[in-house]
Formats: sequence, C-alpha cells, structure tokens
Amino acid sequence: MQNSHNPKNHPGLTPLTLWIMTVATGLIVANLYYNQPLLEDMANTFHTTRAKVGQVSMLTQIGYATGMFFLAPLADMVKRKRLMMVVFAFIVLSLIITALSPSINILVAASFFLGAASMIPQLLVPMAAHLAKPSERGKKIGVIMSGLLIGILLSRTFSGYIGDYFGWRAVYYIAAGIMLLMWLMIGLFLPEVEPEYKGTYKKLMISLIDLVKNEPKLRLAALRGALCFACFSAFWTTIVFLLKQNFNMGSGVAGEFGLVGAFGALAAGLMGRLSDKMDAYKLSGFTLLLILVSFIIFYFSAYSIVGLVIGVIILDMGVQATHISNQSIIFALKPEARNRINTIYMVTYFIGGSIGTSFATQLWKNYQWTGVCITGATLSIITLIIHFANHAKTSNKPVAA
Repeated sequence: MQNSHNPKNHPGLTPLTLWIMTVATGLIVANLYYNQPLLEDMANTFHTTRAKVGQVSMLTQIGYATGMFFLAPLADMVKRKRLMMVVFAFIVLSLIITALSPSINILVAASFFLGAASMIPQLLVPMAAHLAKPSERGKKIGVIMSGLLIGILLSRTFSGYIGDYFGWRAVYYIAAGIMLLMWLMIGLFLPEVEPEYKGTYKKLMISLIDLVKNEPKLRLAALRGALCFACFSAFWTTIVFLLKQNFNMGSGVAGEFGLVGAFGALAAGLMGRLSDKMDAYKLSGFTLLLILVSFIIFYFSAYSIVGLVIGVIILDMGVQATHISNQSIIFALKPEARNRINTIYMVTYFIGGSIGTSFATQLWKNYQWTGVCITGATLSIITLIIHFANHAKTSNKPVAA
C-alpha cells in the first residue's frame, strides 16, 4: 500500500461550498428512506405481503452498504468530483426505474441500485474534512452531519405526505428532479480534489482487511453501530404497519414521526459535543441504554400515540448520539486512512440496518408489534453487554475520543 503525502494546493471550504455539500448530503441520503412510510401503499399496488414489500427497504440498505464498500474507497484514487458526477447519473436512473416499476421484483431490484448509487454522502464528508482548515475541521464536518441527520428524518415526512396525496410513485419522480438539480449544483460549484493514493485498487481494498485486523476499536464501534441501526431500522420499517392496524392511519402520519424524531436528533447533536469532554465509551454506555428504554416504551405503547412519540424521541436520540460517539473514536485512529475507516464502519452499520429490517418484517408476520419490540430490546441488551465487556478489557488503556 502506497500513499503520497505531498502537499497539494486546493481551494478552501467556502460558505457556499459547505452549504451545497450539506444540502446535497441531506437530499441524497433521503433516497434511502423514502420507502419506509410507503411500504403499505406499495404492498397494495402489487397485491403482495408486508414481508415481501419489506425487501424494498432491506435491499435499499444492502445496496447502500455495497456502494460504500466498492465505490467509497475509490475517492482515494480518482478525482472525487468526477466520481460523484458519474454516480449521480445512476441515482437519477434508479429513481426513474423505481417510479416506473411494473412489478414488486423490479421495484426491489431498482431499490438495491438506488441504495448503491446514493453513497455520495460518504464522499462528501471526507471531502469536507480535506477542504476545511484544520482548526475548523470538526465544526465543518458537524454541519455536514446535521444535513445528513435532517435528511434521514424528514425524508419520511416528505414521502409520507406526497404518498398520501399523489401516490408513492410521485415521490420518486420528484426525487429524480431534485437529484438533477443537485447534480447541476455539484458540477458547477464544487471544487475538484486530486487523488493522493498511488497504489492499485486491489491494494486499496486489501488495506481494508488490514484495518479491520489491526484496529480493535474500529471493530467494536462498527459492531455497536450495526446493532444500534438494526434496532432503528426495525422500528421505522414496521411503524407504518402498526399505525395502519391499530390506529387506521396512513403513510402521512407515519411520515410525521420523522418530525418527532428531529427533536431526538437535536438532542443527539448536543450530546455529541460531550464526546470532546468525556470518555466516548462511557458516553456510548448511556446512549445505548436510551435505545433499550425506547423499546420498553414502545412495548407498552401499541395503542398510545403519546407513548410512541416519546419512544421515537428517545430512540433517535440514542441511535444518533451513539453514532456520533462511534465516529469520535474511529476518526481518531488513523487520520491518513479516514476514508477507508469510514467505509468499514458505515458498511457494517448499514448491513446491521438491513438485518434489522428483514427481522422486523418477518417477525411482524408472525408476532406483530410484540415481536418487533422484544427483538429491539434483545438487540439493545446484547449491544450493552458487548459494549461493557469490551470496555472492561480496555478500561486501563487510554481511549481516543
């Protein structure tokens, strides 16, 4: 593995560039979550089961993990803006095919490719770190991450409302138009970043294996993140089924829960600042406990909107704050390998999400809401055990925060 560390002149991160990158991050990541409030409507369109239509959400997340794994490391080898412009074309094409899907199988396949192409935020975050002044790097990355969190949460609100009034296909036609606009904005205003890695793609990918082998903190953070996101995805995939069954509410109401989750994200941002002041492992222990508490609340709130709202706030706060804490640990490991470290972490993260989605839709078929809540609580307990067991082993070692 060879890397060039020769300094290269590059433009700074201007306010306009930062704004475009933040907006693009939020709008692109939204492509992954539009489907969650729409699953009931999709099932009705194709006269299929909830378990089958759950594959739409699951394959979107698997596609995202696949795109990150095979494409994100390329940002060390090729010009990043050029790479983004090519990938944008596949985003638009996948959105159009999704909107036109004549069968559930084509919809599932299109969702996979949409997820794979929507990995661009994982290029924008390291790019922001590259362009920012060292003294402002953390602040600027925080702005980009806020756009990502808002995109995740409000995507459900947007698709829920559009789906209610215009049908689920309209969501993807509108999204394709939005992506065309962002494609133009990125092409016109984003600066190019020259590659620094001088090795081959094969050596670049092999280096991922070396990082996994040699960085135990990365392994722990990735496993912890995957289990948390499995819980998160299990809830958000099945909440639309619960609202329809117990409250006779449609995709619009399911989307409104994204607005509720925004409060949790704001709280997570505040808690994320604590990672600069306290041990990140201790902070993670607290945020993981929040996830367990949320599923206990969900269990007793199958017929209570107020209880579900409280649970959503606590769940999103716990998951997002844990994510921020994990990042504070992994990005302190090897600054020269942050792009590949982020690839390992995020691929594992979204594999966990796809597993959570798959389990939840299958459990709903046989055990419905009770099965989903017990699964979420069980995964939360397993995560806490893994977290504290590993923390005990390293309690006498300095922890990078």
